[in-house]
Amino acid sequence: MDVITLRRDFHKYPEVGFTEFRTAAKVVEILTSLGYEVLYGKEAMDSDSRRGVPPEQQLQKAYDRALELGADATILEKMKGGHTAVVGILTGKEPGPTVAFRFDMDALPIKESDSADHFPVTEGFVSLHDGQMHACGHDAHTATGLVLAERLADGDFAGTVKLIFQPAEEGVRGAYSIVQKGMLDDVDYFFGMHYGTGVPSGEVCTGSSGFLATTKMEARFYGVSSHAGSEPEKGRNALLGATTALLNIHALPRFSSSVTRINVGILEGGTGANIIPDKARMVIETRALTESVNNELEERVRTIITHSAAMHGLSYEIEVKGAAIPINCDEELMSAAAEEAKKVNTFAKIEGYANSTGSEDASYMLKRVQEKGGKATYMIVGSDIPAPHHNPKFDIDEKVLPNAVDFLNAIAKRFLTISRA
Repeated sequence: MDVITLRRDFHKYPEVGFTEFRTAAKVVEILTSLGYEVLYGKEAMDSDSRRGVPPEQQLQKAYDRALELGADATILEKMKGGHTAVVGILTGKEPGPTVAFRFDMDALPIKESDSADHFPVTEGFVSLHDGQMHACGHDAHTATGLVLAERLADGDFAGTVKLIFQPAEEGVRGAYSIVQKGMLDDVDYFFGMHYGTGVPSGEVCTGSSGFLATTKMEARFYGVSSHAGSEPEKGRNALLGATTALLNIHALPRFSSSVTRINVGILEGGTGANIIPDKARMVIETRALTESVNNELEERVRTIITHSAAMHGLSYEIEVKGAAIPINCDEELMSAAAEEAKKVNTFAKIEGYANSTGSEDASYMLKRVQEKGGKATYMIVGSDIPAPHHNPKFDIDEKVLPNAVDFLNAIAKRFLTISRA
């Protein structure tokens, strides 16, 4: 398989979180053809632990589209309802450790640029799904994982390889359900990776620091409609309660003990100027450098919502739509990865930690492995990008993809060395 050809195929057919039906079905087909044991659907994820699952209508529309595009109907049947995780497992010729790699598959709800200077346009692989695009490089992650699977398919190693293809990384929604299913419980060494993120082509960072703990919440307020002119006193203004909450959430103090972030990204409600709005919705995120401070921020937000609703005679509900925790990399694994990067001899610069102030739900996978006595790290393979991540003109430097496959393959073989006595 050619990693660039695969990447371009996934790029043309982007699918947002928990709707990656075509992508996941193709992953299942390829892994199966290579001789892997393949777990997917509810076999690979705990349904009730998923966060921010799209409405049924959106799921069904994406499911039907995947069928129309030729995805295997038998495979898709097990993915109904947004169960799009896939785990490929291959046991080698001798006993040994279990080494896992994680690759995320989802796209973003962004309309891709149709500018003549946008590389996917000039090369003919621009998104065919209006309003969705791979604007973060997950198309390349998925392709990299599949070509790595091919490299390891002969099973000429000691131990077990576990390749985890994760849905819904955007919004930090999908990893937790895979962890809760137990997919990481037997892993001795875990490697996550991402392309780009400010690291240029030719460089690799074998660990990451600065990822923030985060909670994404949706609050819904419920009041009573009434005529805003003739009987305003009989109404209970849900939008007013939500705006009261918004202002007080943004008035929360910063913390002396941690970097913190807070934002209300969506506020909506009401149907007309002369109607007291009976419903309002807001989407909030908290972030902090430590899990404990993020938990404290989240609790304060919940308190504000509770009392803002009470002030205006409203009922309310809060739903967690996504979450992540900080990443702590094992330097033993970072050093080993750096040694393999040198042997591959395609990287001009090898660094230790890459710094990020975003959030990443692979953090739950790292933590579970470490809790079970294993080692884990999250690496960045550099890629020049013409526009920022999550931008309509985002793209990656495809020349780095074969090098990344070589790098991951070298890591896998290091920890799965077969005895040659």
